Amino acid sequence: MSIDAPISRVQRVRHELKIREVEVAEVRDIGTHFRRVTFRGPALHDFHSASFDDHVKFILGQGEDAVKRDYTPRSFDPVAGELCLEFALHGDGPAARWAAQAAPGQRVIVGGPRGSFIIPADYDWQLLVGDESALPAIARRLEELPVGVRVIVIVKVGDAADRRVLAGSAEVDLRWVGDDEEMVAAVRAFSLPDGDGYAWCAGEAATMAAVRRELVGVKGLGKHQIRAAAYWKRGGSGFHATLED
Repeated sequence: MSIDAPISRVQRVRHELKIREVEVAEVRDIGTHFRRVTFRGPALHDFHSASFDDHVKFILGQGEDAVKRDYTPRSFDPVAGELCLEFALHGDGPAARWAAQAAPGQRVIVGGPRGSFIIPADYDWQLLVGDESALPAIARRLEELPVGVRVIVIVKVGDAADRRVLAGSAEVDLRWVGDDEEMVAAVRAFSLPDGDGYAWCAGEAATMAAVRRELVGVKGLGKHQIRAAAYWKRGGSGFHATLED
Protein backbone atom coordinates (compact mmCIF):
# COMPACT_ATOMS: atom_id res chain seq x y z
CA MET A 1 0.00 0.00 0.00
CA SER A 2 1.25 3.49 -0.80
CA ILE A 3 2.10 5.91 2.00
CA ASP A 4 1.99 9.65 2.20
CA ALA A 5 5.14 11.12 0.69
CA PRO A 6 6.87 13.91 2.64
CA ILE A 7 7.34 16.02 -0.46
CA SER A 8 4.96 16.28 -3.39
CA ARG A 9 6.37 15.60 -6.84
CA VAL A 10 3.94 17.94 -8.56
CA GLN A 11 4.96 21.43 -9.61
CA ARG A 12 2.85 24.56 -9.23
CA VAL A 13 3.54 27.28 -11.78
CA ARG A 14 2.00 30.75 -11.69
CA HIS A 15 1.21 32.72 -14.85
CA GLU A 16 0.59 36.38 -15.43
CA LEU A 17 -3.17 36.84 -15.57
CA LYS A 18 -4.28 38.11 -18.97
CA ILE A 19 -7.74 38.86 -20.33
CA ARG A 20 -8.12 38.13 -24.03
CA GLU A 21 -10.84 38.79 -26.59
CA VAL A 22 -11.12 35.87 -29.00
CA GLU A 23 -13.30 34.99 -31.96
CA VAL A 24 -15.09 31.76 -32.74
CA ALA A 25 -13.42 30.11 -35.73
CA GLU A 26 -15.10 26.70 -35.79
CA VAL A 27 -17.89 24.82 -34.00
CA ARG A 28 -18.14 21.03 -34.03
CA ASP A 29 -20.43 18.59 -32.25
CA ILE A 30 -18.48 15.71 -30.70
CA GLY A 31 -21.37 13.88 -29.07
CA THR A 32 -25.02 14.21 -28.26
CA HIS A 33 -24.31 16.67 -25.45
CA PHE A 34 -20.82 17.98 -26.23
CA ARG A 35 -19.65 20.75 -28.55
CA ARG A 36 -16.07 21.75 -29.32
CA VAL A 37 -15.48 25.42 -30.08
CA THR A 38 -12.23 26.66 -31.62
CA PHE A 39 -11.19 30.25 -30.96
CA ARG A 40 -8.63 32.42 -32.74
CA GLY A 41 -7.35 35.94 -32.32
CA PRO A 42 -4.13 37.95 -32.07
CA ALA A 43 -4.53 38.11 -28.29
CA LEU A 44 -3.65 34.40 -28.15
CA HIS A 45 -0.08 35.01 -29.37
CA ASP A 46 1.35 34.49 -25.85
CA PHE A 47 -1.25 32.07 -24.50
CA HIS A 48 0.24 29.15 -22.59
CA SER A 49 -1.31 26.12 -20.93
CA ALA A 50 1.22 23.87 -19.18
CA SER A 51 -1.11 21.30 -17.61
CA PHE A 52 -4.03 19.18 -18.71
CA ASP A 53 -6.26 20.52 -15.89
CA ASP A 54 -5.53 24.21 -16.40
CA HIS A 55 -8.57 26.48 -16.40
CA VAL A 56 -9.50 29.66 -18.19
CA LYS A 57 -12.35 31.95 -17.26
CA PHE A 58 -14.92 31.99 -20.02
CA ILE A 59 -16.65 35.38 -19.76
CA LEU A 60 -19.95 36.42 -21.30
CA GLY A 61 -21.17 39.99 -20.93
CA GLN A 62 -19.60 42.84 -19.00
CA GLY A 63 -19.61 44.42 -15.58
CA GLU A 64 -21.71 43.08 -12.73
CA ASP A 65 -23.88 41.10 -15.13
CA ALA A 66 -20.95 39.20 -16.64
CA VAL A 67 -21.15 35.40 -16.52
CA LYS A 68 -17.86 33.67 -15.64
CA ARG A 69 -17.29 29.94 -15.86
CA ASP A 70 -14.15 27.78 -15.67
CA TYR A 71 -13.21 25.63 -18.66
CA THR A 72 -10.25 23.39 -19.41
CA PRO A 73 -8.19 24.34 -22.48
CA ARG A 74 -8.85 21.13 -24.43
CA SER A 75 -5.95 22.02 -26.71
CA PHE A 76 -3.91 24.97 -27.84
CA ASP A 77 -1.97 25.12 -31.11
CA PRO A 78 0.60 27.94 -30.82
CA VAL A 79 1.47 27.74 -34.53
CA ALA A 80 -2.12 28.11 -35.73
CA GLY A 81 -3.03 30.30 -32.75
CA GLU A 82 -6.08 28.16 -31.98
CA LEU A 83 -7.58 27.51 -28.56
CA CYS A 84 -10.20 24.75 -28.22
CA LEU A 85 -12.75 24.47 -25.43
CA GLU A 86 -15.33 21.72 -25.02
CA PHE A 87 -18.78 22.56 -23.68
CA ALA A 88 -21.23 20.12 -22.11
CA LEU A 89 -24.70 21.06 -23.32
CA HIS A 90 -26.49 19.69 -20.25
CA GLY A 91 -28.87 21.91 -18.33
CA ASP A 92 -29.91 25.48 -18.98
CA GLY A 93 -26.91 27.46 -17.80
CA PRO A 94 -25.76 30.58 -19.67
CA ALA A 95 -22.51 29.01 -20.92
CA ALA A 96 -24.35 25.93 -22.21
CA ARG A 97 -26.96 28.14 -23.91
CA TRP A 98 -24.20 30.16 -25.53
CA ALA A 99 -22.40 27.05 -26.78
CA ALA A 100 -25.63 25.64 -28.23
CA GLN A 101 -25.93 28.66 -30.55
CA ALA A 102 -22.21 29.43 -31.04
CA ALA A 103 -21.20 30.31 -34.59
CA PRO A 104 -18.04 31.54 -36.33
CA GLY A 105 -17.44 35.24 -35.95
CA GLN A 106 -18.84 35.61 -32.45
CA ARG A 107 -16.52 37.19 -29.89
CA VAL A 108 -16.05 36.33 -26.22
CA ILE A 109 -13.53 36.98 -23.46
CA VAL A 110 -11.24 34.41 -21.84
CA GLY A 111 -8.99 35.04 -18.86
CA GLY A 112 -5.98 33.07 -17.68
CA PRO A 113 -4.85 30.44 -16.94
CA ARG A 114 -3.68 31.87 -13.61
CA GLY A 115 -1.42 28.89 -13.02
CA SER A 116 -0.67 25.25 -13.75
CA PHE A 117 -0.55 22.19 -11.53
CA ILE A 118 1.94 19.98 -13.36
CA ILE A 119 1.72 16.27 -12.55
CA PRO A 120 4.76 14.24 -13.72
CA ALA A 121 4.16 11.53 -16.31
CA ASP A 122 6.63 9.01 -14.90
CA TYR A 123 4.57 7.51 -12.07
CA ASP A 124 4.30 3.71 -12.03
CA TRP A 125 0.56 4.13 -12.46
CA GLN A 126 -2.04 6.87 -12.66
CA LEU A 127 -5.75 6.91 -11.88
CA LEU A 128 -8.08 9.41 -13.58
CA VAL A 129 -11.64 9.70 -12.25
CA GLY A 130 -14.24 12.18 -13.44
CA ASP A 131 -17.65 12.98 -14.88
CA GLU A 132 -18.66 14.86 -18.02
CA SER A 133 -17.14 18.09 -16.75
CA ALA A 134 -13.75 16.37 -16.40
CA LEU A 135 -13.82 14.60 -19.76
CA PRO A 136 -11.90 17.35 -21.65
CA ALA A 137 -9.07 17.22 -19.09
CA ILE A 138 -8.99 13.42 -19.09
CA ALA A 139 -8.91 13.29 -22.90
CA ARG A 140 -6.10 15.84 -23.00
CA ARG A 141 -4.08 13.96 -20.36
CA LEU A 142 -4.30 10.71 -22.29
CA GLU A 143 -3.17 12.43 -25.49
CA GLU A 144 -0.17 13.96 -23.75
CA LEU A 145 1.10 10.92 -21.82
CA PRO A 146 4.03 9.01 -23.38
CA VAL A 147 4.01 5.43 -24.63
CA GLY A 148 3.72 2.73 -22.01
CA VAL A 149 2.42 4.78 -19.06
CA ARG A 150 -0.13 2.74 -17.10
CA VAL A 151 -3.41 4.61 -16.63
CA ILE A 152 -6.72 3.50 -15.13
CA VAL A 153 -9.61 5.74 -16.19
CA ILE A 154 -13.05 5.76 -14.57
CA VAL A 155 -15.34 8.26 -16.26
CA LYS A 156 -19.05 8.88 -15.82
CA VAL A 157 -21.13 9.84 -18.85
CA GLY A 158 -24.88 9.80 -18.35
CA ASP A 159 -25.75 9.23 -22.01
CA ALA A 160 -23.93 6.31 -23.65
CA ALA A 161 -24.07 8.22 -26.95
CA ASP A 162 -21.53 10.66 -25.48
CA ARG A 163 -18.90 7.98 -24.96
CA ARG A 164 -16.03 8.49 -27.34
CA VAL A 165 -12.68 7.12 -28.38
CA LEU A 166 -9.98 8.58 -26.15
CA ALA A 167 -6.80 8.74 -28.19
CA GLY A 168 -3.27 8.38 -26.90
CA SER A 169 -0.20 6.17 -26.56
CA ALA A 170 -0.51 5.24 -22.89
CA GLU A 171 -1.51 1.80 -21.65
CA VAL A 172 -5.11 2.59 -20.72
CA ASP A 173 -7.70 0.61 -18.77
CA LEU A 174 -10.88 2.58 -19.55
CA ARG A 175 -14.03 2.03 -17.51
CA TRP A 176 -17.23 3.91 -18.45
CA VAL A 177 -19.98 4.26 -15.85
CA GLY A 178 -23.46 5.71 -16.09
CA ASP A 179 -24.01 7.63 -12.85
CA ASP A 180 -22.28 8.93 -9.72
CA GLU A 181 -23.09 5.86 -7.64
CA GLU A 182 -21.48 3.60 -10.24
CA MET A 183 -18.42 5.85 -10.31
CA VAL A 184 -17.95 5.70 -6.54
CA ALA A 185 -18.56 1.93 -6.61
CA ALA A 186 -15.91 1.52 -9.32
CA VAL A 187 -13.40 3.45 -7.19
CA ARG A 188 -14.35 1.34 -4.18
CA ALA A 189 -13.67 -1.84 -6.18
CA PHE A 190 -10.34 -0.50 -7.44
CA SER A 191 -7.21 -1.94 -5.80
CA LEU A 192 -4.20 0.34 -5.57
CA PRO A 193 -1.47 -1.11 -7.80
CA ASP A 194 2.06 -1.60 -6.52
CA GLY A 195 4.54 1.20 -6.97
CA ASP A 196 4.43 4.98 -6.89
CA GLY A 197 1.09 6.19 -8.21
CA TYR A 198 -1.03 9.31 -8.50
CA ALA A 199 -4.79 9.87 -8.63
CA TRP A 200 -6.50 12.81 -10.33
CA CYS A 201 -10.23 13.21 -9.71
CA ALA A 202 -12.66 15.92 -10.78
CA GLY A 203 -16.40 16.38 -11.01
CA GLU A 204 -19.39 17.16 -8.79
CA ALA A 205 -18.38 18.34 -5.31
CA ALA A 206 -20.11 15.75 -3.11
CA THR A 207 -19.21 12.88 -5.40
CA MET A 208 -15.55 13.86 -5.59
CA ALA A 209 -15.43 14.21 -1.81
CA ALA A 210 -16.69 10.61 -1.57
CA VAL A 211 -14.09 9.46 -4.12
CA ARG A 212 -11.31 11.18 -2.19
CA ARG A 213 -12.46 9.69 1.13
CA GLU A 214 -12.39 6.24 -0.42
CA LEU A 215 -8.91 6.61 -1.91
CA VAL A 216 -7.25 8.38 1.03
CA GLY A 217 -9.28 7.37 4.06
CA VAL A 218 -10.04 3.77 3.14
CA LYS A 219 -7.38 2.64 0.69
CA GLY A 220 -4.54 4.64 2.25
CA LEU A 221 -3.42 6.65 -0.76
CA GLY A 222 -1.03 9.38 0.37
CA LYS A 223 -2.35 12.93 0.43
CA HIS A 224 0.52 13.99 -1.83
CA GLN A 225 -0.55 11.33 -4.33
CA ILE A 226 -3.94 12.79 -5.17
CA ARG A 227 -5.53 15.90 -6.61
CA ALA A 228 -9.28 16.04 -6.17
CA ALA A 229 -11.29 18.97 -7.48
CA ALA A 230 -14.93 20.00 -7.47
CA TYR A 231 -15.64 21.36 -10.94
CA TRP A 232 -19.27 22.03 -10.03
CA LYS A 233 -21.73 21.65 -7.17
CA ARG A 234 -25.21 20.23 -7.46
CA GLY A 235 -27.68 23.08 -6.90
CA GLY A 236 -25.02 25.77 -7.34
CA SER A 237 -23.44 27.72 -10.19
CA GLY A 238 -19.94 28.93 -10.98
CA PHE A 239 -18.45 26.60 -8.36
CA HIS A 240 -14.83 25.38 -8.47
CA ALA A 241 -12.70 24.19 -5.56
CA THR A 242 -9.81 21.93 -4.64
CA LEU A 243 -10.81 19.26 -2.11
CA GLU A 244 -8.42 18.84 0.80
CA ASP A 245 -8.60 17.88 4.47
